[in-house]
Amino acid sequence: MSTEKNRPNFFIVGAPKCGTTSMYAYLSSHPDIFFPQVKEPHHFGSDIYSPLYVRDRDEYLNLFSDCCGEAVVGEASVWYLYSKRAAAEIREFCSDAKILIMLRNPVEMVYSYHSQRLAWGNEDIRDFAQALDAEGERKNGQRLPVHNPYPVDGLYYSEIAKYSVQVKRYFDVFGRDNVHVILFDDFKQKTAGVYRDTLQFLNVDTEYRPEFVVENPNRSRRSMLLHNLLYHAPGNLISVGKLVVPGVLRKPLWRLLAKANTSYEQRPGISDVLKRRLSENYREDVLKLSGVIGRDLESLWLDSSE
Repeated sequence: MSTEKNRPNFFIVGAPKCGTTSMYAYLSSHPDIFFPQVKEPHHFGSDIYSPLYVRDRDEYLNLFSDCCGEAVVGEASVWYLYSKRAAAEIREFCSDAKILIMLRNPVEMVYSYHSQRLAWGNEDIRDFAQALDAEGERKNGQRLPVHNPYPVDGLYYSEIAKYSVQVKRYFDVFGRDNVHVILFDDFKQKTAGVYRDTLQFLNVDTEYRPEFVVENPNRSRRSMLLHNLLYHAPGNLISVGKLVVPGVLRKPLWRLLAKANTSYEQRPGISDVLKRRLSENYREDVLKLSGVIGRDLESLWLDSSE
């Protein structure tokens, strides 16, 4: 692995809602590993666009300016896995990069991801079945959320969790020895063991143990009106707010309102009918993925969804 200062040599590439935020937090605390405070810069993956992504190379490298010679310099961007170009672009940037892929039962993943989008206000079809049915229209530029700075690809729920081609792409580009795959099932049930295996993959001290706290739990907004005012307020309203609220109070007040408006609670389970529909949609790909990673996913994911 390259140890050139200020250049990442390790990438958590996805997928969304598969434990990447927790793993990012656990690895960040390791003394031999550096991660920038900014998660998901999405510098690579030129086929997927968002105005929020850090595409300028100097700005991207500046994220790592505080590293102090750590053996592993990492970053985590969950859409690198879905992107058709990110793997090749990462390899061009760092030919000996280490790659971490985290996967979850696709039925659970897309349902959880839809919930997250609702919470952040960049999905406005609250019923998941209706959101699935709207994919065709959305691909034609219709029924898109008003507040959505993220790639429209993320609204294609029936496609984003078809992992087999995505994982194989990284195996082909980096070789299997340089790609570590973690299943969310294992990560949830055997967190310490999975973490230790990851440290071994990265060739760093395997005795280190962080505090294993769940990160990025399911959340909802008590008021979407307040959420949109906090995150998507029009310019004229922002100008009025600056006149009314003193500068020193703006951030604390914003954080207080955002926290008060956030509720952490488990979302009601997906219906059996919808679960069967999604399971059938993903069946062929799950069987292919089983062969790609050498793991029986039919009994682990498909049987549990039926």
